[in-house]
Amino acid sequence: MWRCCSVVDLKDVTQLDNVVYIIRAKSSKISRFDATTHRRLPDMVIEDFSESCDRPRYIAACQCTSRLYVADRNYVWRVSSGQSGGTCIQRWLPKSSSASFSSFISALSVTASRLLVTFTSHLRQFDVRGVELRRVYVSGITHAVELPTGLLIVSHYNSEKKHHQVSKVNTAGQLFNSSPALDSIPHMAVDSKGNVLVAYPDNHQILLLDPRLRQWRAIIAENQLNYEQPMRLCYIEQSGQLLVGLENRGSVAVFNVCTDK
Repeated sequence: MWRCCSVVDLKDVTQLDNVVYIIRAKSSKISRFDATTHRRLPDMVIEDFSESCDRPRYIAACQCTSRLYVADRNYVWRVSSGQSGGTCIQRWLPKSSSASFSSFISALSVTASRLLVTFTSHLRQFDVRGVELRRVYVSGITHAVELPTGLLIVSHYNSEKKHHQVSKVNTAGQLFNSSPALDSIPHMAVDSKGNVLVAYPDNHQILLLDPRLRQWRAIIAENQLNYEQPMRLCYIEQSGQLLVGLENRGSVAVFNVCTDK
């Protein structure tokens, strides 16, 4: 493990091209680090955040469009990834300048062609133009990511069984292939084969679930995280690097991982 960066009040982390981007609590700036040299780059200052009722909490990167997507509890912005800073910023969702979502945003993820915005009881799927495609209702949802097949992976609380779990869900909201019982699951990442990486803060581990979500193993153990709690994940499959946001310590740990057995 090596730490590529350290900031105060880390909330979320992502990588686009060779730059690591970090959202900090109570800040309208995005911290940036060179992913290879770990050198700190100038912050991106996003003035529009000062007009929102909350500071940004979530960040995701789209490799195909070279755009960053940033959200607080009410809005989603689309941000230029230019080296000179935030010169191209658009409050992207909701589309109406006078509107806000009726529920608070609780997570954000992005694929090559779609954006997933998670709320407390459902998720909304948008295309690259910001047009809402569908809503999928899952009780107790905390995070959602999309597989290359179009199916969704959600972390949620099963109120009937009274435990947290990871499940596959189709766009009609039907759950299947659920994992065994787990503790709280704040964040996930997937690879192209359908394996699921899970931040497991209560056990200070990163778990790897197979595509059927039935078998799992600790791909990053407690001692590798120095017994710190992982809260955010960003997996760059091309390089095999996994960024792990350690919110309590305000740092990002980087691991080389292989999801193949």
